[in-house]
Amino acid sequence: MRKTVLYIAMSLDGYIADRNGKVDWLMGQDAHMENDDSYEAFVREMDTIIMGWETYHQVVTELSREEWVYNDLQSYVITHRKCQSTANITFTSTEPCALVEELGKREGKDIWICGGASIVRQLMEKDQIDRYHISVIPTILGGGIRLFGCLEQERRLRLITARSSNGIAELVYEKRLPH
Repeated sequence: MRKTVLYIAMSLDGYIADRNGKVDWLMGQDAHMENDDSYEAFVREMDTIIMGWETYHQVVTELSREEWVYNDLQSYVITHRKCQSTANITFTSTEPCALVEELGKREGKDIWICGGASIVRQLMEKDQIDRYHISVIPTILGGGIRLFGCLEQERRLRLITARSSNGIAELVYEKRLPH
């Protein structure tokens, strides 16, 4: 069965973007050192990516203007804007929980939740995130877009792996089964 996986980076104080919505602080403690992250291994387990409009817009206008970096994945961008879908990018106004439910019934690899915070929170409320893969960046922003907001019910997780490179802590958690 397909898993829904949140793979995202956040500051030490829990923000995924600064006060201006920027992510230019996403680096390790030594800017000249190559980060030894698990992205390549992670993305091999995925065939679908879900993101909101703001995340999509940031990718195509700031992070990778020349090419769509997720060409090997079927991408779903949740938006109310009228955009023309392509062979591997589907723009949809489907609610995140309904989209994850629909995609989860299809055959395939796992589903990557890329952002943003609103989508993550909606999926968390419905307990639809199976694994949390979070890279904690050695930066304290003091404000911005918070990844985890208030939830009606706590979520108990089980640590699967923890590793660090260049000051970045990569933490992987799964849902803990109730006793």
